[in-house]
Amino acid sequence: MEKTELVFIPAPGSGHFFSAIEFANLLVERDQRLSITVLVMKFPEKVTTTKLASASHSNLSFIELPHVEPPPRELMFKSMEKYVTDFIDSHRTCVKDAIVNHVLPNSHNLFGFVVDLFCSSMIDVANEVGLPSYVFYPGGACSLAFMLHVLHRHDRVGREFQESESESKSIVPGYINPIPVNFLPALVFNKEGGYNCFVNLGRRLQESKGIIVNTFQDLESHVISSLISTYHDLSPIYTVGPLINHKIDQSPMQSKNDHDEIMKWLDEQPESSVVFLCFGSAGCFGVPQLKEIALGLERSGHRFLWSIRIASEDIFKPIENIEHKTILPEGFLDRTRGRGFICGWAPQVKVLGHKAVRGFVSHCGWNSILESLWFGVPILTWPQYAEQQLNAFELVKELGLAFELKLDSRMFSDEIVKGDEIAKAVKCLMEEDSEVRKRVKDMSVKSRKALITGGSSYATVGHWIETMLAGN
Repeated sequence: MEKTELVFIPAPGSGHFFSAIEFANLLVERDQRLSITVLVMKFPEKVTTTKLASASHSNLSFIELPHVEPPPRELMFKSMEKYVTDFIDSHRTCVKDAIVNHVLPNSHNLFGFVVDLFCSSMIDVANEVGLPSYVFYPGGACSLAFMLHVLHRHDRVGREFQESESESKSIVPGYINPIPVNFLPALVFNKEGGYNCFVNLGRRLQESKGIIVNTFQDLESHVISSLISTYHDLSPIYTVGPLINHKIDQSPMQSKNDHDEIMKWLDEQPESSVVFLCFGSAGCFGVPQLKEIALGLERSGHRFLWSIRIASEDIFKPIENIEHKTILPEGFLDRTRGRGFICGWAPQVKVLGHKAVRGFVSHCGWNSILESLWFGVPILTWPQYAEQQLNAFELVKELGLAFELKLDSRMFSDEIVKGDEIAKAVKCLMEEDSEVRKRVKDMSVKSRKALITGGSSYATVGHWIETMLAGN
């Protein structure tokens, strides 16, 4: 049987990369007619194809692209979004070379590109070789709605948002509640390229044949319906989530012993007794905030598993290997011995799926949200960067699926959340029978149903495959 081949171009950040790989795996497992080649960029995180291939389907192959010099380092601190987008854009030549010299000669039926939102400049490459493109949107429908709102606002106003906007709240189609300006992502205020980058990415959505979104109908039905009814010229939306990687859950930089030690400690804890704190691949705090978190955990009285990272000069690589007693309050480790475990990296999916874990203090990255809902573990919101403020706002204010610690916090902010506030919020998170916990458990069931035969995402994936193969 002749294979229909697709080229996937994921963004290099782990939050984007692994959800795209999960979608690719889902497709080739679902339909034996499909074969997928993934083009891998090597920065900022070096992901080895060997590790990926061992956990991926045989109809999935990987091509590592040549090293490309990153943009000037100072741009990283002016605008992370522009830094990443410029880096990805600089791969256009080697992407085209890979297609022309490696993919096309070995494929008799190359059908199209699936490109990450941040890789949407690769639509130009697809156009040059005469192939259609679909955009893979790794976030939720609410953040997509906000992106489209910013694009249409820009066509009217033509400038960044202002911290001192005359209107203190933004009315965004798809959201039930107005969003306070201080809850908006930092990039919409950024005059160093971040805002313009965001607008340009939004424009490119319109050039695709469809937008593939990592969400599911029962979670975001209102916003999905609103998008379709508000933006009549919008490319078709395909909701295919939740895409959760259950296989690759160990950092290549972390030893198996560290992984096993974490899981062994959890095995020894009572059922539903542990609060898990983890803030994503780039999430980190300064020492003063870490000390307040420690005080909050101690005062809460609950067992905890805490993934600690400290900010470094490289935004992509927080410091993990730390002598904890040098940065935490004096005596804290002794006082919490036996009921607390501190680590660097943690195998998040396995931790959230463990019976000992009851609550999750999270940065509210979209993958983390989907994972927590899948396992029915409520979140305490502490957003850091990117669209995480919007995600936290949606969970707390729109859906009632999380507890609020912070909605407007930002990485590298001077604001310190005090230990007493953290302790109070953790106690609320760990309550026995809260309404939020009940709603999260219900959404857990719905998230799993979405992916099985008869589920909304299962049907959407099938529809997308047939639409794509039909050339529509």
